Amino acid sequence: MAKKEFNISGMTCAACVRTVEKAALALEGVKSAVVNLSLENMVVDYDEDKLTTEDIIKAVEARGYGASIKENTREVSIPIRGMTCASCVRAVEKSIQKLDGVESVSVNIATETAQVVYDADKVRISSIKSAIKNAGYEPLEISLDVADTDRDEKDRQTRDMRKRVRVAIAFALPLLYIAMSHMLGLPLPGSISPESHAASFALVQLALLIPIVVSGRKFYTVGLRALFKKSPNMDSLVAIGTGAAIIYSVYSTYMIIMGEHYVHGLYYESAGIIIALVMLGKYLETKSRGRTSEAIKKLMGLQPKTALVAADGGEMEILIEEVEIGDTLIVKPGERIPVDGAVVYGYTAVDESMITGESIPVEKTAGSSVTGGTINKNGTIRFKATRVGKDTALSQIIRLVQQAQGSKAPIAKLADIVAGYFVPAVMVIAAVSAALWYLAEKDSVFALTIFISVLVIACPCALGLATPTAIMVGTGKGAENGILIKSAEALETAHKIDAVVFDKTGTITLGKPKVTDMLTYGVSEIEFLRIVAAGEKVSEHPLSDAILQHASDLGVQVPDVSGFEAVPGKGIRYTLEGRRVAVGNEALLLEMDIPFGNGDDARRLAAQGKTIIICALDDTVIGVVAVADVIKDTSPKAVEMLREMGIEVIMITGDNEVTANAIAQKTGISRVFAGVLPEGKAKRIEELRNEGKVVAMVGDGINDAPALAASDVGIAIGSGTDVAIESADIVLIKGDISDVARAINLSRKTIRNVKQNLFWAFVYNTLGIPVAAGVLHIWGGPLLSPMLAGAAMAFSSVSVVTNALRLRRLKL
Repeated sequence: MAKKEFNISGMTCAACVRTVEKAALALEGVKSAVVNLSLENMVVDYDEDKLTTEDIIKAVEARGYGASIKENTREVSIPIRGMTCASCVRAVEKSIQKLDGVESVSVNIATETAQVVYDADKVRISSIKSAIKNAGYEPLEISLDVADTDRDEKDRQTRDMRKRVRVAIAFALPLLYIAMSHMLGLPLPGSISPESHAASFALVQLALLIPIVVSGRKFYTVGLRALFKKSPNMDSLVAIGTGAAIIYSVYSTYMIIMGEHYVHGLYYESAGIIIALVMLGKYLETKSRGRTSEAIKKLMGLQPKTALVAADGGEMEILIEEVEIGDTLIVKPGERIPVDGAVVYGYTAVDESMITGESIPVEKTAGSSVTGGTINKNGTIRFKATRVGKDTALSQIIRLVQQAQGSKAPIAKLADIVAGYFVPAVMVIAAVSAALWYLAEKDSVFALTIFISVLVIACPCALGLATPTAIMVGTGKGAENGILIKSAEALETAHKIDAVVFDKTGTITLGKPKVTDMLTYGVSEIEFLRIVAAGEKVSEHPLSDAILQHASDLGVQVPDVSGFEAVPGKGIRYTLEGRRVAVGNEALLLEMDIPFGNGDDARRLAAQGKTIIICALDDTVIGVVAVADVIKDTSPKAVEMLREMGIEVIMITGDNEVTANAIAQKTGISRVFAGVLPEGKAKRIEELRNEGKVVAMVGDGINDAPALAASDVGIAIGSGTDVAIESADIVLIKGDISDVARAINLSRKTIRNVKQNLFWAFVYNTLGIPVAAGVLHIWGGPLLSPMLAGAAMAFSSVSVVTNALRLRRLKL
């Protein structure tokens, strides 16, 4: 695949944009086409093997528009450290977009990267990095692959944050006790009594607060910097809220030392507790988000480091990078196939579950295609390499996951959006109110009181707590019920899900074949099973285990056989107790001229998506056994739960249409995508999203990783592969897909709780602002003192936390 940018002339409106995009997308081999009217350009992702840039230009010109290739356009992914919320994303994007030569920029907070498309003739990467630094964030060294990300550095940062959280909590708890004990009648040493030793009481609290502020200094460095750059974020909220409380508390401490009674003007504990709690929330979020690239690393680990090449009549081991198209490679039993190719010699069964998701190994003979990363089960084969390096199916899966993760838009937090307007407005109101009262009263202390009162009553501590407390309780509730939600973004998005796409194998089904039916003709079932299992005991056929397990479950004694012969692609032949036995498919019967009068039975079972094995004894068919991947007991109920919630349920699988429809019918699923490979799965997810749906993908295999990353919310089954779990946003630890409905229900209840918290936070914060600003005092009414303002602020925070704690009683 290649990505090129074209200059487009003649466009005047949105209809022109759609026409040009359709012209490009109509070409076979074009994966995506994005037209920008203001920039008069089009970025096209296409297959260079199927068409050229000239083909794209002609297609656009045929619609009446001018087109030309834009030379030297490049794309780079720059890792960024220090982003904490959607406001940070907007600040970085705005800073980079200002550069002349930057065509497009997309910053992803989940992967902590900026995808930048730029004209290398006009701007350098060093300039882009400088723009990131000017926005207040740290650009890291560009890596050629996400898998090369410095994991040790991320671990170091997480450990450092954990230490700072522990310090903050360790000092916040005694600070809270000292500040509140006298109100609750709890014992306190006389030397720091607020009545007899007010100065000591204040100074001890200040001393306890200092380590908390030092631990949480990032709120002030990042938050205030964002505020000065006119992009306030959650850090700005914490900085200005706690900062106002601390400044007034320091002023009150000074007044106490001067002999004034200002004990009730101390808000050190409010600032300390808020900093500690928000730090804890950020630590938990950072810890889960820090494993973004693990999926890529595990995918890359599937590719062998070396390959065995046939050379000069012998074998030679070479590095995987040295394999060229056309090389003949040798793969022995149990080894991974190094690259994509076509078998030229040998017979085997290959476990392709990482690509198709299907648990039943696929038989391979001369002419069959094989895929790099899949596992050769039982025979030695030779094959010619047809795709190597970045062109292999595994490399494409890796690239799909990278692209899907990088293109996922960050979710804008309600509090961040509101903060952009609320914080500056409050600061203006406080400053204007103080100035007006100073002009009217000529009293600087009174004006300062007004200024502090407005800031304290409007202190967005409750606003800062509204989202993280509800999210923390919600994710904790999920964990108690076996639902691991890996980020606040996933929990927030899940409440909007209106379509759930289930992978079939290992998700709706158990993921391993079992005997489902046995039909016998003239013999008992036990005798029939004894005859069939005898041959399967020495067979290397991939379905042998299912039959032997069934025989074991029924207590059947399996005898030994002689004269065993495997017929590739058809079945097996052997002698049992002096009688000839043939076990296999209808092709084997045809080869041996054995009549099969009960063929309708086999075809009926095959129509249900089952694999059919026929047994003939002395040239007479004595029975049929059907093997299939069976549906989990919980699957039909899970589908019913989702449909009752108004959510469309869809199944996607790499399996054939007959099997897929049979499974769908039994589980109550009406919409099915069958025969879909990993590349197609991610594409199908994108199609559903383009229909306006908010899509959750549920899967358990490596093959599901691109689709999990491409969906709005990826949900992995806990019993699945590590790659699927790392690619997903939510993990169902128990492996019960009924938990999908429970996870969505949890999200809905949590987000409703967040909105309630935000509403009440604003009610408390905004109703007191006019009173604090002295509006009532103009007509002789009361003036809200900083002490009462602090009480209102504290009450708002307590009410928000209490409301969030209600989620603990939620029944999923």
